[in-house]
Amino acid sequence: MATFVDRVTLHLSAGKGGNGCVSVRREKFKPLAGPDGGNGGDGGDIVLVADPQVTTLLGYHRSPHRSSKNGQPGMGDHRSGVSGEVQELPLPIGTVVYDEAGEVIADLTEPGMRVVVAPGGQGGLGNAALSTTKRKAPGFALLGTEGWAGDISLELKTIADVALVGFPSAGKSSLIAAISAAKPKIADYPFTTLTPNLGVVESGESRFTVADVPGLIEGASEGKGLGLEFLRHVERCEALLHVIDCATMDPGRDPISDLDVILGELERYPVPEGQVPLLERPQLIALNKIDVPDAAELAEFVTAELEGRGYRVFPISTASHKGLRELTFALAEVVEQGRAKRAAEPVVERIVIRPRAVNDQGFTVRAEGGEEHRFFRVRGAKPERWIQQTDFTNEEAIGFLADRLAKLGVEDGLFKAGAVAGSTVVIGGDGGMVFDWEPTLTSTAELITSARGTDARIGATSRPTRNERREEYFERMDAKAAARAELEQERVSGLWVNDEVVTSDDLETGDAETGVEAGDAETGVEAGDAETDAETGVEAGDAETGVEAGGFETSDQKD
Repeated sequence: MATFVDRVTLHLSAGKGGNGCVSVRREKFKPLAGPDGGNGGDGGDIVLVADPQVTTLLGYHRSPHRSSKNGQPGMGDHRSGVSGEVQELPLPIGTVVYDEAGEVIADLTEPGMRVVVAPGGQGGLGNAALSTTKRKAPGFALLGTEGWAGDISLELKTIADVALVGFPSAGKSSLIAAISAAKPKIADYPFTTLTPNLGVVESGESRFTVADVPGLIEGASEGKGLGLEFLRHVERCEALLHVIDCATMDPGRDPISDLDVILGELERYPVPEGQVPLLERPQLIALNKIDVPDAAELAEFVTAELEGRGYRVFPISTASHKGLRELTFALAEVVEQGRAKRAAEPVVERIVIRPRAVNDQGFTVRAEGGEEHRFFRVRGAKPERWIQQTDFTNEEAIGFLADRLAKLGVEDGLFKAGAVAGSTVVIGGDGGMVFDWEPTLTSTAELITSARGTDARIGATSRPTRNERREEYFERMDAKAAARAELEQERVSGLWVNDEVVTSDDLETGDAETGVEAGDAETGVEAGDAETDAETGVEAGDAETGVEAGGFETSDQKD
């Protein structure tokens, strides 16, 4: 199994927020003393921390799935839920964090750096926090939101002061073993070193680190050999030390050609923006294996030419340790110069400004699906979070959501986008909440008096259309006409008589149609009687109309 891992993909899942509590305080002689539901706790965050004690990503390679604790739900008596614990993931210094799209999230270059890569969910509010002067006893609470879930990539770029570069079997591993306490694998075949090795070198009062990078060959910047896989470990180094094999027996190779090949590969390797190109950094040359007579002669022959190019050249032997002391002091000098230069540069605090656009309403409304299957999608941090916080089994909670969306301006946005009553609206991305939009839901929940947990607007019938109102009116008129026709038929058949108008002649002679005789006993009115009857209080004439016999004046004498 591999013991060195410098690339890992982590699958993170932050904790979910706890739900708010719906509770009403009960006291003696006060069965409903007010809401006292507590808030839910926040979910735990996942934080990456740069730790000097960690040197590899092997632990995350074996266990790539990491999660944090959920928040606890709220309780009655104003007791809030406990928030989930923060999950800290220690990483080696020099780790670069990428998101799923390949964008850099953070570069952990300093010990103790922290970055929250997976924020936990937000805890829901209890009904005590939702109560207002107009909504004194809410019958609902907000649910906790889901924590962030997704993948991130970690890439380790070794941070060392000096990087050893050269062809395979040039003696880089032997050199780092000779000048430090590192014990890399050493053998007499190419590509012995499969992973970068770090060693700490002490030279006088200076102390610096040296990185042994696997051997480079021609075409390494294009992916040949192991060079492209590990060239990124050279990005963070202060200086480069070219280790050249002067005792090689390969045909067509010599110290000058080997150096030119390595310089070409370093030049073609792209460094991140803002970093110094590799060839512009301090470079030294170590002509290795001078303990071999032919190698010592070759090293003496090429030293003058290399120095003419501006390099400091050190003939060395890792077997006899010849020239290593001078080399380590020269490396220490270069490292100290680089540290002094960085210390003199002023540290500018990074200020991140994320201004909000003038026309940013916090959400967007977009029509999708074409003309045949047209629907409207609403995207935004607030609307999508409110959807997660809503308990759709509670009518009052749905009404509260409608109020929040209306106050944010979502209804106006839907009108502008062309939505009409009954249009399909989706809030969120794939898997978002789908519903039929009813624009009559306005922000009047504070004025609605209904039982807790219910909303009169949710179960209301739909408003009738103009055609429906016209049909209802015609049906009502037809029913009235049929009733009048039925009454007229009954009157004609003699089932009832119309006694609305009675004349004086009817009172004298008696009318067959009205059934009233002159001086009828039921009316108590005699023909021509000018006095007021005791029962009707009407002069002689019609009892109902109050008209005198043979006269045109109306009698208004009543009890």
